[in-house]
Amino acid sequence: MDDDGRYRDGRSDFIRGAKDIAKVAKKQVGKKVGRGMDKMTDEYTRRSYKRFEEEDDDDEYGGMASNDGGYYRNDSRANDDEGHSDSTEGHDEDDEIYEGEYQGIPRADSGKAGAMDGAAAAQAQQFRDLTAYEGERRKDQEELAQQYESILQECGHGKFQWTLYFVLGLALMADGVEIFVVGFVLPSAEKDMCLSEPNKGMLGLIVYLGMMVGAFVWGGLADRIGRRQTLLISLSINSVFAFFSSFVQGYVSFLFCRLASGVGIGGSIPIVFSYYSEFLAQEKRGEHLSWLCMFWMIGGIYASAMAWAIIPHYGWSFQMGSAYQFHSWRVFVLVCAFPSVAAISALTTMPESPRFFLENGKHDEAWMILKQVHDTNMRAKGYPERVFSVTTIKTVKQMEDLVNLGDGAAWHEKWRIKLTTLFHQVWRNFQTVFSPQFRRTTYMMMAVWFSMSFSYYGLTVWFPDMIKYLQKQEYASRTKVFVKEKVEHVTFNFTLENQVHRQGEYFNDKFMNLRMRSMVFEDSLFEECYFEDITSSNTFFKNCTFIATLFYNTDLFKYRLVNCRLINSTFLHNKEGCLLSDVSDENNAYMVYFVSFLGTLAVLPGNIVSALLMDKIGRLRMLAGSSLISCISCFFLSFGNSESAMIALLCLFGGISIASWNSLDVLTVELYPSDKRTTAFGFLNALCKLAAVLGISIFTSFVGITKAVPILFASVALATGSYLALKLPETRGQVLQ
Repeated sequence: MDDDGRYRDGRSDFIRGAKDIAKVAKKQVGKKVGRGMDKMTDEYTRRSYKRFEEEDDDDEYGGMASNDGGYYRNDSRANDDEGHSDSTEGHDEDDEIYEGEYQGIPRADSGKAGAMDGAAAAQAQQFRDLTAYEGERRKDQEELAQQYESILQECGHGKFQWTLYFVLGLALMADGVEIFVVGFVLPSAEKDMCLSEPNKGMLGLIVYLGMMVGAFVWGGLADRIGRRQTLLISLSINSVFAFFSSFVQGYVSFLFCRLASGVGIGGSIPIVFSYYSEFLAQEKRGEHLSWLCMFWMIGGIYASAMAWAIIPHYGWSFQMGSAYQFHSWRVFVLVCAFPSVAAISALTTMPESPRFFLENGKHDEAWMILKQVHDTNMRAKGYPERVFSVTTIKTVKQMEDLVNLGDGAAWHEKWRIKLTTLFHQVWRNFQTVFSPQFRRTTYMMMAVWFSMSFSYYGLTVWFPDMIKYLQKQEYASRTKVFVKEKVEHVTFNFTLENQVHRQGEYFNDKFMNLRMRSMVFEDSLFEECYFEDITSSNTFFKNCTFIATLFYNTDLFKYRLVNCRLINSTFLHNKEGCLLSDVSDENNAYMVYFVSFLGTLAVLPGNIVSALLMDKIGRLRMLAGSSLISCISCFFLSFGNSESAMIALLCLFGGISIASWNSLDVLTVELYPSDKRTTAFGFLNALCKLAAVLGISIFTSFVGITKAVPILFASVALATGSYLALKLPETRGQVLQ
């Protein structure tokens, strides 16, 4: 029994000792992994980010120069790690048992538990290192923002910025043109392609949907591959598909080309403003970004003038049989691609944003561009002898996704991996826009952008539709009505327009070489009549009877004969396809273009005022004040009972609201840091286009029904935007983040 007791006591002591030793082993594994992570992080930091450190920084840290021209910190922790060799490692107090004295055999799961605890410790250490790394990155960005502002002050504002102003203005002009193209060609294209009302509506909205997708995609890419390169790609897509859309014949192909063209031009606004802002010093930024907005107005004027000069001239068209037709409206679509092509040509001569290079660790490229800006401006001002004094610029620590493609990987596999990596980078960057640091700002900006876009685009499309409705009412008031007329042996060879014939009788009459516009025949009898070479629009025969009547080369198709009886009547050589409106519709066309021209030109005073006051009264006051005045102006819409009154109200609303858009563009640029600027701007601009689609759909549905609902919606949206704008942080007088 004594031997058994001693045996059990010895066994218990042995188990307790093994447990203690296992605990120590777990602790040592965690320490080893953590020390390895520290060594890797210190080595990466020493090699990558001390290349351009100034000599005074070297003196401060007691660094020593390396062979490659960089500087290495004399880090005490690094020295401790270097002195920790294999020969002395066993003499560490914590390592004695682990290195030489452990002789016990662990249980089967103790090794697994140790490895798991070691992995957990490594993950915790990696998380701590990542948090510290992000803190260092933010500190670098703050230091870069201050230094970059002082560098721009030294470079000055002059020839380089004005050259870039006109180059980027062409890209913004192309965006303004794109908004108007479909609206101007729709009256002609609907007859050329036989468009139904749903197809016309889809064609009107497809551009906004394309721009919504383009703004989000190109905005995200511009923060990863560069402003200039992304803008060149997006404008190229816009130019190519705008060119194709002028030649394609079918509705589906034309719809696809306009969609792709909209996707291309969607990147212009978020990239152009971000790109230009990174070449502007603090005191010039608000004013000159507002001046840049004028090119959107110039784009609208250009589109209106070209439509006025080209579309009504139907003699410019040609056709190859009945299968291919190239009418004047297609020439207009082609001409509208010129600003985009000109922007591409001019942009190839301009450099990338140096701020983008510095945010991505490319010091030398950024320094060369800033020197170019400095030298260009100094030569233009008559000081060619002035030297660019900046030698080193702060760069931001990078965190790249390293992917080992391997030497034997196929080219398509490499591209797939690159594109997948790029997608994940863009998506992560987008998610940071909703991080706790920016969440409140982003939600507030979303509300302001949505309310502004919903009211502005909804009303600017509602105005022309209301004008058309008033025109139709005035036209209908001049309709002539004929009842129970009897006509025999008469030849009609002149235009019949805006008439209603009820219960008429026509015997042995001839309708030859004439046009019928807005003609309605109801409960009438046609006996032994002859219709030849008839071109009609908005013409219908309702409950009529045709006896022994011949239709030759007419467009009086069966759908124009509503509940009619045909007795011994014949249709020969019907006209094919949909014909364009005749020249007599020129007055209506000129009216549409003239109204758009006036509405676009009316924003000129608002552009000038916002540019001059942007840096004096601040972005928030400009945004809130302009939105509030626009809200008040909406109540005057109830007095728009005539065509001239609606045109005047359209000009008033456009001139006031443009100041809100200018201040909103400037505010969006300045609220987000450079590595998230185009991503956030692109997302907000995409939301803007979505709100535009909703606003247009809702507002136009009330045309001819009531004015109260559109007025109420627009007023509430503008008032909400004005209130929320005051809750945003003011960015006037601050350096570009």
